[in-house]
Amino acid sequence: MADTPRQREILAAARALLAAEGEAALTVARIAQALSIKAPSLYKHFAGKRAIEVGLIAQGFAEQAEALERVGTDLVELGRVYRAFALREPALYRLMTDGPLPRAELPDGLEARTAAPLVAAVGGDPDRARAAWAFAHGMVTLELAGRFPPHADLDEAWRVGLSAFAPR
Repeated sequence: MADTPRQREILAAARALLAAEGEAALTVARIAQALSIKAPSLYKHFAGKRAIEVGLIAQGFAEQAEALERVGTDLVELGRVYRAFALREPALYRLMTDGPLPRAELPDGLEARTAAPLVAAVGGDPDRARAAWAFAHGMVTLELAGRFPPHADLDEAWRVGLSAFAPR
């Protein structure tokens, strides 16, 4: 993650670009331009674009973990918080969830910390947690893509869907 003020500043500029223009805007040149510096200066702080992306992914997971930890083990509320994050920051959410997860480059324990509230909410079963996450990810991905009809009660669909994963 970002350990120095300059790294935090670079990630903030990258995140603003990501939010405003999408993942295609995440280039070293564009990030440097947003900071009014020359692109090679970024390499003093990050090895390259991929390291900046990993920093953003780590930020997103840390923020999700904090929000989910505040919820506790209410499965439907966990889904509400997860969905709200994705809808609030769709480009960051896609960066976090599209393609392989750079596990080896993330801070130790971050993935497990982010998953822990969901695992607890489904009674400690990691397979049930994966299935619940797949449901949540699919629902939010379809919602972001505008695939549900306008009259669909998505709050109810989330409640019904997540309730199916509650421990029995």
